[in-house]
Amino acid sequence: MTVPFVMDPLARDNAAEGAALRAAGAVVPVELMGVRGWAVTRHAEARELLTDARLVKSAQHWAAFQRGEVPKDWPLIGLAVPGPSMVTTDGPEHRRLRAIVAQAFTPRRVELMRPKIEEVTAGLLDAVAAAGPVVDLKSAFAFPLPMSVIGWLLGVPEHDHAYIRELYERFFSSVRHDVQATIAALNAFVADLVATRRATPGDDLTSALLTADVEGGALTDTEAAATLRVIIAAGHETTVNLITNAVRALLTHPDQLALARSGAVEWSAVVEESLRWTPPTSNFLFRFATEEIKAGGVVIPKGDAVLISYNAIGRDPVQHGITAEVFDITRDAQRHLSFGHGPHVCPGSPLARLEASVALPALFERFPDLALAVPDEELRANPSAVVNSLKELPVRL
Repeated sequence: MTVPFVMDPLARDNAAEGAALRAAGAVVPVELMGVRGWAVTRHAEARELLTDARLVKSAQHWAAFQRGEVPKDWPLIGLAVPGPSMVTTDGPEHRRLRAIVAQAFTPRRVELMRPKIEEVTAGLLDAVAAAGPVVDLKSAFAFPLPMSVIGWLLGVPEHDHAYIRELYERFFSSVRHDVQATIAALNAFVADLVATRRATPGDDLTSALLTADVEGGALTDTEAAATLRVIIAAGHETTVNLITNAVRALLTHPDQLALARSGAVEWSAVVEESLRWTPPTSNFLFRFATEEIKAGGVVIPKGDAVLISYNAIGRDPVQHGITAEVFDITRDAQRHLSFGHGPHVCPGSPLARLEASVALPALFERFPDLALAVPDEELRANPSAVVNSLKELPVRL
């Protein structure tokens, strides 16, 4: 492998790093906190590799990990090697574990959640108004909205939401921490949820997972717990980032906000352009090559790790034109890959899209003079090479 591009684990400028990765090539050797692999940086190559059966999710094919070269306290080890779930399996086993989750998040079933999402949104906006005139919109609105919805869906009590947020912020963080303790706490939380629902089933998705008759047999407790970890993480983190990043983009592009507020452009277009321009997931870890793969003018050796850089891919000018760096809600943004592609495309994307499509117009209708409470350049990202999130989003109502 040639000299790798050293990625910034603190995510101090995702857009700049994405541009630098694209400039380095379509498939680029990278180093992330001492761990080496490859980053896919362009749209066409990503579409191709995300459907390549030679790239798999199981870490048993990660040569460096199997040789013991990846430390157990590597901050992102819980994402790179998260244990068996629909995220880390392929083929028939992946289809089996994914089936019931995909059924729960079909566009038709998600649309039935609209009244609940609208109810939660209205209540949160009342609380935001009472807390003003300056609030952290992430903590007061963008986090509790999807967390309340996914909690309601799974049967997770509200008093646990803050604890879950704390655990997942550590889980996604690139800063050195006791990663094994965080993973153990998450495992204990979902194991307790599984045990509770085994004993007293309810009208929730957790109970449905445990009683579902899926091909190949019902989910074991271990499989159900792993699935719940994925649903909770993806079900709130993606949408938190989508809402905060979209609000930031609109407040710093008043011409685009005016188009949306006037009705000249649908709010769904705002959601799609936000997903493209500032994707909720910056880099997705990892896939592993089961044999040599030629892609993007390079050869990925057997056993190497491959990450998908949505930071870079979303602004690929080959896909999105010479204005790819511009936030433009009038463009055809449906062609982005920010929810993935192929067999592992995010099954919860209809829910994230619906939540954002409800939240954004309601927010700007309630607070038409909404503005950033600090200069944009003072906003700080959470230190994560994986999720594209702000520490906070202070706004003046």
